[in-house]
Amino acid sequence: MEIKTQPSADTVSEEEQMPTRRSRRVIPMQEVQVTSPDGQLAFTVGPNPERLTYWVTMDGRIVTEPSAFHMILDGYHLSSGVIFNRMERYTVDEAYPWHGAHDAAVHRCNGLRLSLTHDLSMITYVLDIRVFDDGFAYRHIIEAEPEEAHVPDEGSQFILPAGTVCWYHDLDGHYEAEYAEQEISNIQSGQWGAPPLTFRLPGNAGYGSITEANLVNYSGMALENDGRRGWTVALAHRHPINYPFELRYGREEAKRLASPAAVYGKVTTPWRVMMLARDLNGLVNCDIVHNLSPAADPKLFPEQVKTAWVEPGLAVWDYVDRKYEPREGIDAYELMKKFSLMGHQLGAKYHILEGFAYQWPDEQIREFVEYSKDLGIRVMFWRHSKDLRTAESRESFFSRLHRLGVAGAKIDFFDHEAKENIDLYEELLRMAAERQLVLNFHGSNKPTGRTRTWPNAMIYEGIRGMESSGLKKRARHETILPFTRYLAGPADYTTMIFTERRRDSTWAHQIACLATFHSPMLTIAAHPQSVLDNPALAVIRNIKPVWDETIVLPESSIGELTLFARRSGGMWILAVMSAGPARAVQVPLSFLAEGTYQATLVRDDLENDGAVVLEERMAERSQTLAIELHSGGGFVGMFIKQANV
Repeated sequence: MEIKTQPSADTVSEEEQMPTRRSRRVIPMQEVQVTSPDGQLAFTVGPNPERLTYWVTMDGRIVTEPSAFHMILDGYHLSSGVIFNRMERYTVDEAYPWHGAHDAAVHRCNGLRLSLTHDLSMITYVLDIRVFDDGFAYRHIIEAEPEEAHVPDEGSQFILPAGTVCWYHDLDGHYEAEYAEQEISNIQSGQWGAPPLTFRLPGNAGYGSITEANLVNYSGMALENDGRRGWTVALAHRHPINYPFELRYGREEAKRLASPAAVYGKVTTPWRVMMLARDLNGLVNCDIVHNLSPAADPKLFPEQVKTAWVEPGLAVWDYVDRKYEPREGIDAYELMKKFSLMGHQLGAKYHILEGFAYQWPDEQIREFVEYSKDLGIRVMFWRHSKDLRTAESRESFFSRLHRLGVAGAKIDFFDHEAKENIDLYEELLRMAAERQLVLNFHGSNKPTGRTRTWPNAMIYEGIRGMESSGLKKRARHETILPFTRYLAGPADYTTMIFTERRRDSTWAHQIACLATFHSPMLTIAAHPQSVLDNPALAVIRNIKPVWDETIVLPESSIGELTLFARRSGGMWILAVMSAGPARAVQVPLSFLAEGTYQATLVRDDLENDGAVVLEERMAERSQTLAIELHSGGGFVGMFIKQANV
């Protein structure tokens, strides 16, 4: 990463920096501003040293009203009563390969390191700010000796303008819940929100989303509303107990984690992030979250996310849909071999097995792995995180997987963002990477861009997905998620199903969902045979887990309608999902390149929501496509560029 620093005249002399009372020194705090590379976004730190605040404008309009920093260390409120020392400006300009909405990420921003001293404790720290064309981020850095223990806490604010509409969910299910839509002024004090928390600015001035990046050696962040249009940073010890955690670990364990966690040595907070964009296309294509994590170790990942052993792919999984074919009298081992075979026929790369398979003897596991490998399928084994809490248990587990040729593990039931769980994620990723094993985290928090540092972190669940049989308004939920949870990184929704669990969505909607929810490990919830039997199989087989390019079309509306055009090589997939009543949409094909395309269209059967209608035709970018959508309907179009004759 190229970081260029620029000398600044905004410093004080060594003599002036002697530890004396601020009132005697009369060193004023100055207003400081950082602007984006395109000059349209401005982050300003106010001049009041008694209470540090910031505000942000985009295109000259307020997007974050004056909001207070609240950084606390060992009980000292470091953001109140500060001495300005110096500041250093810098720029970052880099690009790197990526797996997600597009195949290359761009990290371009202007930065500022503001050195401050807290007057009472005489603790000196750095407020590090970065401003991008599509958002901003800041963090606090406090130097300390490696053996020193310090207890950080935070309560910084994001105050949004009146008229802002928020999409958020509470923490009752940790990160597995439905989204509410509410105007900011009507949200009650004490309401919790799990990041990323998405909003639309008044007057359709743009969209934003609040989350955190590079969460490591620290507690995870959620947001609490203050009842005055502000969302407040709250670390894990303050989060309300969630049902999954209490169910699996008990209230006493929750009480133990309700105390702030100590950090040894240097304290570096995660980045507090606000993505900002003028439209939903800009929001979905924002790279800030992963930009703010360091690159992967080239010794472990010589090609970063393009390293061969972290290859993205579809995954089959025997869990949600177990009624499509009879199971009685079939040995589990033979059934799983059949799943690997069906995965191969679908073009999948992974087969996720539940915990029973880990009980097979080594010889049987090795035989199964070799059988699947010959089909191009890599095998994953499930494990409860409580069984991996010691170094010895982790060593035993990962060594066995590696020895037997298993590709990786699905590790479940974290259910809390306590620092010790965040530390566990990192240790699991490190040990897995050393053995070239990939990981799928379930019962997890949201990702924070660490997938850039650990490309073997293929996926984090952190979402209310297809496992939730009680979700009634699935079509609405699925048209919110691309603009909320998926902004943080890959999620394991366990996508696409053709049974009654699809609720108010159609078959075409479900296929479109697979093309809309990208993740390096894209798990299919449907029984593989139900996919093989689907009339749209040829299109489904061509849906990719990650894409070279993504365009969110302007007709998209959160919770109502999503229109995603995604490109892989010379092929485009147009995926449309509707949440509401039957409707007709006109979609210009201007996202296509010049030339002629063979188009395979998967439409709703308007008489039967459990069927699709296929159409073959030729298409060009000058055309407009008419799409009739069933209530909760969908559409998928596959466009393959034809060679010039």
